[in-house]
Amino acid sequence: MLSYKLQKFQATNFRNLFPDIIEFGPKINCILGENGNGKTNILEAIYVLTNKKSFRKNTSFPQYLGIDGGKPEIILSSVFETGEDDLVSYSAKLEEKKAQFFLEGKAIKKKPEIKMIFINPFDSYGFHNVPSSRRTWFDHHISLIDPVYKKTLNKYTSGLRSRNFLLAKKPPQYRDQIKAYDRELASNSVYLTSARLKFISEMVPFCESIFKKIFAEEHELGIELSTKIQGLDEQQVFDLLQSNLEKDEMRCVTSYGVHKDDYVLLFDGLNSFDYCSLGQQKMSYLSLLFAYIELFRYKFSSFPIVLIDDVSGELDKFRWKKLVEFLEQSEFQVLITTANEKFKEELEQIQNAKKIYVESGRIS
Repeated sequence: MLSYKLQKFQATNFRNLFPDIIEFGPKINCILGENGNGKTNILEAIYVLTNKKSFRKNTSFPQYLGIDGGKPEIILSSVFETGEDDLVSYSAKLEEKKAQFFLEGKAIKKKPEIKMIFINPFDSYGFHNVPSSRRTWFDHHISLIDPVYKKTLNKYTSGLRSRNFLLAKKPPQYRDQIKAYDRELASNSVYLTSARLKFISEMVPFCESIFKKIFAEEHELGIELSTKIQGLDEQQVFDLLQSNLEKDEMRCVTSYGVHKDDYVLLFDGLNSFDYCSLGQQKMSYLSLLFAYIELFRYKFSSFPIVLIDDVSGELDKFRWKKLVEFLEQSEFQVLITTANEKFKEELEQIQNAKKIYVESGRIS
């Protein structure tokens, strides 16, 4: 897998950003400025270009569109350096009802595999308090490194949606149709569970080492999958789906399956969702994200581009220094924002870091 690094970027008509060309360094890029000036908008525009969607929830074209734009369209342009030292241009034209993407000026249907990780410490709250947020996090990050998982998850989700439709509408002979869907759901469930357990076993060693490296604390981090599928074969999963059919018919929804799985983040053997302070939860969450980056490197001998949106409010000064040391020693490209003056001083001391200043959407 190619290792991409962002060299240049320009956003036209995106939120409050002016169409200034932003140049990035190969390692640490510090995006600095007061709150409300457009630092996060830069990260978002880059993320939209590479992922076709925002990391902000419930956000779409009308929210992206700059208020002063003469045309109802957004242009995002970039130049990436590949691991082979080649330069490639990649751009997008976004409109209300369609989006076009271009590689080297030619229209493409499939975007290049530019992997990007967004780190926002505020997401820690949802991760620790909402099971669906945990499922979404793990599904997304497993899919980035396992295309078969993503394909199987899409099949499972489609089959589940069809099964729930039949449970709600109950057309003639719907039970026969459900039986066919249950065969497929059972097969996909076994693969998804196996892939989730494998991912967890690979992540845990990185979680522990990263936590100690960044936060200099002797704690054990672990991850457990809470599932009713583990150890079952396809026939057993099928039988359980069928045995729950009467209950599902009354509820008009599928009550059993891997879509109900949950993940438990353990802190010294205890459920971090219940027993950790908010600070410990946020440190655990950040460790999980950086551990994933290391796992990505281990699997592909390359790194994703890492976007970090102001973690200064989540860490004390000692941990700021440890984070900066970690970033200095890392090989991946990182774009990190802050409005905190003290943390800004720490970032400005990083040797060879690129400093980008943002004021009212202008770049300097």
